Amino acid sequence: MNKLSQSSAPIYEALKKYRELRIVSFDVPGHKQGSGNPMLKEFLGADCISVDVNSMKMLDNLCHPSSVIRDAEILAAEAFGADHAFLMVGGTSSSVQAMVMSVCKPGDKIIMPRNVHRSAINALIIGGVTPVYLNPGVDKRLGIPLGMSIADIRQAIADHPDAKAIIVNNPTYYGICSDLKSIVKLAHEAGMKVLVDEAHGTHFYFGDNMPVTAMAAGADMAAVSMHKTGGSLTQSSFLLTGPAMNPEYVRQIINLTQTTSGSYLLMSSLDISRMNLALNGKQIFAKVQELSEYARKEINSIGGYYAFSKEIINGDTVYDFDITKLSIHTREMGLAGVEVYDILRDNYGIQIEFGDVGNILAIISVGDRLLDIERLIAALSETKRLYQKDPAGMFDHEYIEPDVVVSPTEAFYGHKRSVPIEESENLVSGEFVMCYPPGIPILAPGERISRDSLDYIAFAKEKGSLLTGTEDMNIERINVLEGK
Repeated sequence: MNKLSQSSAPIYEALKKYRELRIVSFDVPGHKQGSGNPMLKEFLGADCISVDVNSMKMLDNLCHPSSVIRDAEILAAEAFGADHAFLMVGGTSSSVQAMVMSVCKPGDKIIMPRNVHRSAINALIIGGVTPVYLNPGVDKRLGIPLGMSIADIRQAIADHPDAKAIIVNNPTYYGICSDLKSIVKLAHEAGMKVLVDEAHGTHFYFGDNMPVTAMAAGADMAAVSMHKTGGSLTQSSFLLTGPAMNPEYVRQIINLTQTTSGSYLLMSSLDISRMNLALNGKQIFAKVQELSEYARKEINSIGGYYAFSKEIINGDTVYDFDITKLSIHTREMGLAGVEVYDILRDNYGIQIEFGDVGNILAIISVGDRLLDIERLIAALSETKRLYQKDPAGMFDHEYIEPDVVVSPTEAFYGHKRSVPIEESENLVSGEFVMCYPPGIPILAPGERISRDSLDYIAFAKEKGSLLTGTEDMNIERINVLEGK
């Protein structure tokens, strides 16, 4: 066998060979390379649909890889500096859940910030794991949650020495990084594993002058959203492990919930994107940083907006900052972030990542051009000129400290009743309420419903946020626990 090289993409190369063989298909999928669904073939293209295929000997099997998928894993692990890498086709949500279930059994504790993505809390529900929540710091001006304080982590470890692991968001949606190396050191001294939700940090592994990566910091596992900033197809992700993890046990955990019909479109996109970043990542992300810094400077010169960056670093809850995240504070000109989000899309044809009550986020990555950046800057300038208003009465913070009454698992599966959401104050939520994106719960199962959280939900509704999580699709009613 030829020696593996970062300039090769084993899955991509195997799919090209398969297509050249012109094999007659009597297996699934039933569209038979598009001949059974002409509209789909026309829409996606013949080349694309011809490699939407099933597992077979020459193409390997995602659940038990032994050839080209195994080789793609080896190359990915090398590129990311990991002991092992898994190709994930269920999004980074599935990677986060696999991390939690790999280190925790039912009844175990895990230390985590409350501003995690819903996938982490879903993992607690599925696995019967008990959270020890740490409240992140909050930036008073921006109203956003920050990273994890080392003092808080040290205290949590002392108070819960039986916890099995610590989860860290790094970076957060807003680009804020915690002190990963110190967290890893504290956790490992206490016999705990460190799991990093690195969904927004793919570029850390390939660019220069980036915050430290989970693997370089010595973390035990990391969930990396290759599709967010690395160029692969939506829903494709990597799960990375360090030397303390047993990769075959982790694969068993992944296979509890992962499809047995892994998409070769997703897997080949991971393979090709890994090759591209391994070969060209430094140049790509140097350009991304340059575009981001240019945009930040120009937006701040408009006035009214605040595109924040490394100046908010404080050595603890903001240990570092990802300058490729174009996070922009909007509240000081009287507009909620979600209002700016809607204006940019509806009036200027610009789709940004998300808007919350006080900020917007524009993702700058491998596919952006200077022309697009100039268009965004111009649209933001016009938005200020046309829509600026008095900020009085604006909701001024994004993070609300939870009052956890029962575990997420007990609450999710407990006896519940439905009540009008405006009548739910002081009751205990039996379900999630969150704006999506970013998918960080305002309320999670088991938390007491406060006036602050109800005011936030009402404000987010009024400003046009997409609220999700409840059985009631209109978010007018909420399921609460009986007798709590």
